[in-house]
Order: sequence, then structure tokens, then C-alpha cells
Amino acid sequence: MKLQKFIFFNIGLSVIALTNLACVEQKSSQASSSPNTVAENTINADAEIAAAQKTIEKMPDAASGYNKLAVIYIRKARETGDFSLNSKAEAAVNRALEIEPKNLDAQRIKASLLLTFHRFEEALNFGRQLQQAYSQDAVIYGVLTDANVELGNYKEAIDAAQQMVDLRPNMESYARVSHVRSLHGDAEGAIEAMTLAARTANPADKEAQAWCLTTLGDEYFKIGKHNEAEREYEKALKILPDYHYALTGKGNARAARGDYESAINFYTQAQKKVPLTETVIALGDVYTKIGKPEEAKKQYELAEFIEQKLGDASDQRRLALLWADRDVKIDAALEIAVREHEKRKDIYTADIYAWTLYKKGRLEEAKAAISEAMRLKTKDARIFYHAGMIEKGLGNKKEAERFLQMALRTNPSFDILQAEKAKMALQELR
Repeated sequence: MKLQKFIFFNIGLSVIALTNLACVEQKSSQASSSPNTVAENTINADAEIAAAQKTIEKMPDAASGYNKLAVIYIRKARETGDFSLNSKAEAAVNRALEIEPKNLDAQRIKASLLLTFHRFEEALNFGRQLQQAYSQDAVIYGVLTDANVELGNYKEAIDAAQQMVDLRPNMESYARVSHVRSLHGDAEGAIEAMTLAARTANPADKEAQAWCLTTLGDEYFKIGKHNEAEREYEKALKILPDYHYALTGKGNARAARGDYESAINFYTQAQKKVPLTETVIALGDVYTKIGKPEEAKKQYELAEFIEQKLGDASDQRRLALLWADRDVKIDAALEIAVREHEKRKDIYTADIYAWTLYKKGRLEEAKAAISEAMRLKTKDARIFYHAGMIEKGLGNKKEAERFLQMALRTNPSFDILQAEKAKMALQELR
């Protein structure tokens, strides 16, 4: 199966891959009794952390115990949303590498953490070093795929994904194929590949299965197939009840259909499990839509707090988008976008950069940036919407109308607030 025929990826997939490897290599029985709630996961993870620490006490000069501890910290961080646990994982894996500098498992974990910390250039350089030493290791090509995608090196990402799927056609490689397809505007192909990823996920790894199904739902949602999207979110929740990504997905699907009461319910459930910025903003948008500005304000303030105080300080693109969408703190939003665009040339960074430039009235620069964002012909309604508004601002009525129509055809409910603005802008053009 060739990628050329098959043709952000969520960086968490690198961690899932490492967790799967750890389970196999350590013959852990944990996966077969995988718990169904975040609280139970946390209890089990705490017990596993204690067990790993005891192993380290018995064998302080062996890298394996530190590797195991790092993987558990990473998994717990993913399950609970406590990003600080990744720093503990980094300390553990650094110790493993002090003991055994060439330990392959430790090097894989280090590469995954570089991606988690959004240190993409470092991850790419480290991945290239590992590739020279372990040219037949599929996990390393996953790291190369992810780093290149995040940096906007899409040709290199395709090559790495091709190598990965050739070496190991499994869930992790199919998921990357799906993302590459999606980026290049092949929605049908992305759905096909992610369906295959879900089918080949380890049946004992409930989280991996739920992640695949939720991501499959997201692919359907992107192209406006909200019923199909919700069907996949439901499948994920049957496997892993209270899975926060699937709950957020269900909230998105319900909001897209105008069922705001249900959307609030699902967003609130997801937020109680893990308060992700996207979920918090989505809840704020629903409150805005139904005329509850004070409730909305609380959610937007929480989103700002998460991004500024608890999030990754090296990547605040979502914060910039939030401010630009709400027409507040535009100078600060543009500052973030400029900083990010200088570091990475992926299409989503270019899109946010274009949108903040538009909000500042720098329309010609905004047009250049949105052209960069559209270079892969990605079917993304938000990017089309931004392109339409930029063309409208420039007085290019025909192009503005074309892009706004593309946005609403791709997904008429891509954003419950911005989609309404797209419709109003289209009416003004007619």
C-alpha cells in the first residue's frame, strides 16, 4: 500500500505508539483491564508510578525502570490534562539516557516529548539522527512525519509517512496517512485511512481505539457530515465512557445542529474531565449564541488563563485566534502569530497569521499569508472563510463570494459564531 495511492496529526499518537511498545516489551497486563473513567485511570496510573519507582529503587542503574516511569507519566498527562507531568517524564527519560545513552526506548520517548513540548526543530534533528542509526525503525519515521508536518515541511512528511507505512502498516502509520491525506484535501481518503487505523488498533488498548474513532469523527465533521461524526463519537464513548475528546466532539455535532442545550451538557462533561482550551472556547461560543454573555465571558477568561498560565508558552496560536475572532487584544494576537510564523511554516499557523493581519487592517499582507495557508488545497472551512473575508476587505467581490461559498459548502457549521458572520458577509456581497 503506497501513500501516493492512499493519499495533525495529533501529537498524542506518538505517545500512544510508545505506550503500546512499552506494554508489549514489559508484558504489562494493564491494557487488558483498561479502566473506563479518567478517575480510575488516574488511580491506576498512581499505582503504576509507585511500582515503577520501586523498580528503580531495586535497579537504580537500569534504564528500563526510568523508561517505564516516563511512559506512565506521559500517559497520565494525556488522560488528566496535567501538562506538568510531561516534565517529570522528561526528567525520568533523561536519567535513563545518562545510564544508557544509546537505549532505543529512551531515545524514542525523548523524541516524543520534544514533540509534546512543541520543540519541533529539535524533534526533527533528533529524529534524523535516530534515522541514521535505526533506519528500519517505524516509530522514528512517525516522529519525522509529525515534526515535518508541524514545521510545514509537507513533502518530507509524506516521504516519512510512506516509509513508516511500508515498514509497519498499523494503526499509527495509517493515522498519519489519514492526516497527510486530509491536509492535501483528500477528505474521502483521510476517512478511509482513519477507518483502517481504527480497525487495526490494539483491541486491548481502549484509549487508542477511542482516539481513532474520535479522530475519524473529526474528519467527518470537517466536511459537514455531522451525523456521521456523531456516530463515531458514540462508538468511542461505548469503548471509553467519559472520553473527553469524544464528549467535545458530540458537543460540536449537537451545536452544529442547533441543539445548544445538549451541546452545553456534553461540553460541560468534557470540561470536568479535562479542561482543554478548545472545549472551553466552544462552550463560551454556545453561551454567546444563546444570549448568555456573562457565562460566555467566564469561559473565555478561563480559556485565556489555561493558555497563558497552564498551557504551552511556546505555542499560543489558539489564544491568538480567540482574540482575533472576538476583536479583542488584536496587537497581542498579532504578536503571537508573528512569533509563531517565524518559527514554523505550517498552513494553520499561516492561517492564524493571516487572520490577525486582517484584523489589523493589513490586507495585502493578510492575502499573502492566506495564500500560504491554502497551498495544499486543504478542505478547511475556516481557512476558506478567512480567505473570503480578506478578499471582501480588499474589494474583490467575486473572489470573496467564491471563498465564502466554499467555506459554507465544506461545513456550514464550522464555527457557530464565525459561520453566521460568513453568511452575513455573503449576503452583503449580493
